[in-house]
Amino acid sequence: MTPSVRPAGLPARPATSHPTASPAAPPLSPPLDEREALAVAEVFRSLADPTRLRILALLAEGETCVHVLCQRLGMSQSAVSHQLRLLRVCHLVRPRRVGREIFYAIDDDHVEMLIREGRRHAGCAAEEP
Repeated sequence: MTPSVRPAGLPARPATSHPTASPAAPPLSPPLDEREALAVAEVFRSLADPTRLRILALLAEGETCVHVLCQRLGMSQSAVSHQLRLLRVCHLVRPRRVGREIFYAIDDDHVEMLIREGRRHAGCAAEEP
């Protein structure tokens, strides 16, 4: 087994088990079929980009217009719009047009939970009480 490489700045974790793992997690049932596996993989592929994760984290604070996302991310409107389009295709965000302005929000609570759990799993989030 090849040891995993942690990105710089992330705290080391013990190799034995995850500190927040539930000891009695039920198995996935029924097993994923090919179609479901492809759909779930596409969601995780969308979440695998650091810029898209940053966008989702900002949107977790509340609905935001594109130009505010651009300012907060320090990115161009075309770059942010491209990432938002990819997130829309996977139903991770939803747009709302008001005149010429487009506002984006996280599509549902599941998306926020995925981000929160991913941060916790990576050891990046503060422990919740």
